[in-house]
Amino acid sequence: MIMTPGPTFIHEDVRRAMAKEITNPDLDLEFYELYKDTCDGLKQILNTKEDVIILSGEGILGLEAACASLIEEGDKVLCIENGIFGEGFGDFVEIYGGEVTYFKGDRRKGLEYHLIEEFLKENNNFKVATLVHCETPSGITNNIEDICKLLNSYGIITVVDAVSSIGGEKINVDEWKIDIALGGSQKCLSAPPGLTFMSVSERAYEVMKTRKSKIRGFYLNLLIWQGWYENKWFPYTQPISDIYALNEAVNRMVNDKERINRHKTIAEACRESLEMAGLELFTNDSHSNTVTTVVLPDKINFSEFNKIMLEEHNVMIAGAFGFLKDKVFRIGHMGENCRVGRMVETLKALNETFNKLGVHLNEDLHVAFLKNLK
Repeated sequence: MIMTPGPTFIHEDVRRAMAKEITNPDLDLEFYELYKDTCDGLKQILNTKEDVIILSGEGILGLEAACASLIEEGDKVLCIENGIFGEGFGDFVEIYGGEVTYFKGDRRKGLEYHLIEEFLKENNNFKVATLVHCETPSGITNNIEDICKLLNSYGIITVVDAVSSIGGEKINVDEWKIDIALGGSQKCLSAPPGLTFMSVSERAYEVMKTRKSKIRGFYLNLLIWQGWYENKWFPYTQPISDIYALNEAVNRMVNDKERINRHKTIAEACRESLEMAGLELFTNDSHSNTVTTVVLPDKINFSEFNKIMLEEHNVMIAGAFGFLKDKVFRIGHMGENCRVGRMVETLKALNETFNKLGVHLNEDLHVAFLKNLK
């Protein structure tokens, strides 16, 4: 049972969609309509009227494509970070010649608006700013609404990694002034891994069109997507089976009117049960609706812990990497993982695993979880 923070469990309808007989996606006009329908559904989820495109590659492709298309030699870029993925944005900026300035937040807390506000009063000469909505390794959801509006007031283009939040957290791309919002198929959408999608504002496209130098490469150039529907011409042959699956997953999400509330309710009950049992959450505030990160008790080795979960209970959870390696474990209650039954089974397995390793909890996790559901 996959309970990781992406890839997630895939609903049978999505799996069946992936098995549909294929056509030629370059020539079949009906496929262009299906692709457009998928993009229109993503617009509803993102709450945007801006362009939405789907790229053939995992979520990292979207992050790099945004940087490749917007950034050229000498551009000043602000990387706002309070975690592994926020910091990692800077690597892409440097690859494409940008000059990176980091705003570093507390890695156990959400980004603090007032500190960024004070920073920008003295330092605002940036072309682009990057930030992360949900820091998946840490289990933090940042307040991108106010931060992106603030950056917009200085004329700074915003690029937001929302890969682990879209579908499980509220996001309003147009209202919040997000120029590029990046998502991935394998997280809350619960489609197979392999696709990234993004909204791109007219303002972002204008920056790309008025560059002094050409965008490096072809696959990462977002401008090649302009006019694809009107011209009935894809820049490259589409991974049709992946798009079939994504289309079904998007339709399921659009029709699921309770998804944000369900993610919030299950996430809160999960955290409360863990704390009642005497375990420590890594995050001090700004807890994510889609992933919970828990500090491993002293003398518990993640490899051994994970082995018992897998071999004896058939439940797959996640560790972490970077500064969190071997210090935490993570439960991904996102997308199709975010169901009461799956959470009960996961918490029951965690309880028995801790007992086997000699860690006696204050409460049975699954019992506490059911009590805490509101």
